Amino acid sequence: MKKIILYSYLKCSTCRKAVKWLESKDFEFKLIDIVKEPPPVHYLNLAYEQYSDDKKRIFNTRGKVFKTLNLDIYGLSREEIIQLLLSDGKLIKRPFLIYEEEKVILGFNEIEYVNQFI
Repeated sequence: MKKIILYSYLKCSTCRKAVKWLESKDFEFKLIDIVKEPPPVHYLNLAYEQYSDDKKRIFNTRGKVFKTLNLDIYGLSREEIIQLLLSDGKLIKRPFLIYEEEKVILGFNEIEYVNQFI
């Protein structure tokens, strides 16, 4: 069985689409509220490594919290980015899916999910 952990936010329509898609394909997954329990450091580091070509992709750039910070993401170190993301789950791009403890998929794109899981 594939191990899937999905960090989600109840009010996020994209997160709800991801949950619905996983359920429609009968995947078992652990659903965690990203605001109450942000992903731990090792998952954020994994995301940072996988999306290092554009650090901004790890962030929920459309969210109010991100917009109020007015940050230069590209000027921050890896450690500063990880600490910032840990400080508020609403800053993290969601849904935040971890597959088999080694792959992170940010956001929901059905084609990407199909390519990964089917």
